[in-house]
Amino acid sequence: MNIPTHVGIIVDGNGRWATKRGKSRSEGHLAGSKNLDSLCQYIFDRGIKVLSLYVFSTENFKRSDEEVNYLMDLFVKKFKKDFKTFSKKGIKIVFSGRREPLRQEILDIIDDITLKTKDNQNGILNFCLNYGSHAEIIDACKKIVIDSDNGKINVNKLDEDLFKKYLYNDLPNLDLLIRTGGELRLSNFMLWQAAYAEFYFTKTLFPDFNDKEFEIALEAYNKRDRRFGGINYEKKDN
Repeated sequence: MNIPTHVGIIVDGNGRWATKRGKSRSEGHLAGSKNLDSLCQYIFDRGIKVLSLYVFSTENFKRSDEEVNYLMDLFVKKFKKDFKTFSKKGIKIVFSGRREPLRQEILDIIDDITLKTKDNQNGILNFCLNYGSHAEIIDACKKIVIDSDNGKINVNKLDEDLFKKYLYNDLPNLDLLIRTGGELRLSNFMLWQAAYAEFYFTKTLFPDFNDKEFEIALEAYNKRDRRFGGINYEKKDN
């Protein structure tokens, strides 16, 4: 089986999972968080080198204060746990997204985890928190302008490889992008990195997206003919 290098998951459906069971949305987020623990470990054990998780978008701050505050508290607990679990496995943990308006407690944890795992080489776990792809591209452009004004780069030599280094993290482009929950949109997730990604949409709500569901996604990925704009002449119909 062909194993993708970089997998992205748009984590969706926690709230609907809870509503269907007569539970609060917070209970759905907790169930999704617990599922994430085992799913991430399984994905890295399958040989994936980079896993990007869309866990909170810049637009998610529009939700109720109660839900946002619960999610932030959940992130604090989860990041502390993930740091210990994945650091032992040699996984580097990075974060993508804007720092404002995240509270200082979360920023301190992000900085601490990033520093302590920076030399790990067995894989990369990328949490996209307060993330939006439009914001990422705009922020990259601002940094390029500053470096150009300071003489650090020549904009005439700016190409895709150099631009990518100005994104929140310099990661391989996405090979497989999975969205749970049944929605058929990208919701501003890694638009630059997903240019030639294979998309996999499933109606399975995230708390139920387990290792078996991930294997189904991998099987679908392996049936795709990835040509990157070219033609696979061995498969071309004559």
